[in-house]
Amino acid sequence: MARTYWAAGSAVGLALLFAVGATVATAGGADSAPSSRTPGLYSADAGFARDMAVHHQQAVEMSFIVRDRTKDEPVRSLAYDIANTQANQRGMLLGWLDLWGLPKAVADEPPMSWMGTQGAAGMEGHDMGGVVTKPGALMPGMATKEELAQLGSAEGRDAEVLYLRLMTDHHKGGVAMARGCATQCENPAERALAQGMVEAQQSELSLMADMLKQRGAEPPAG
Repeated sequence: MARTYWAAGSAVGLALLFAVGATVATAGGADSAPSSRTPGLYSADAGFARDMAVHHQQAVEMSFIVRDRTKDEPVRSLAYDIANTQANQRGMLLGWLDLWGLPKAVADEPPMSWMGTQGAAGMEGHDMGGVVTKPGALMPGMATKEELAQLGSAEGRDAEVLYLRLMTDHHKGGVAMARGCATQCENPAERALAQGMVEAQQSELSLMADMLKQRGAEPPAG
């Protein structure tokens, strides 16, 4: 299990290092990319950055919640690492939007529309890892307000199991989104970061399946 989680962290770390270097390389100097290469408002690059920033923010929120609801060190360690990693990635995505001179939210842009769908409720033609957008949730894999409230009131093993199940769905939705960017985004640094997300979150999915099994619980259906 330790090797699995180390692989997840390594994949994200390498993606972050590459993305930082590529962003700096294209941000200034004589070799700066021409302005025509700046992503458009409704491009996959910009849409992914906006949507994944929101998706990541909820993962950070859930991780901080469970950290205070259990004393189990493996779960607390996982939650800390997910919160730290996804907060850093979120900052990078929002930083790119600033660099491109694009807004962090667009009122008339349905969630996931950059994937070529009719928003989060219509995922026809896209493999979302078996995760659907639940009523009351913004995007595939995201928890509802009721589920967040339930996590905030649970304790001990109940909190651990609920967190692991919610984060499993969350990661499945995130992996599908990241795969979309890895194939559709034009910015090489963003594609590299997205591919790193895919690899890291798949490793964490295996880890969380093991952790649920250790607690005598089943992963979420789907």
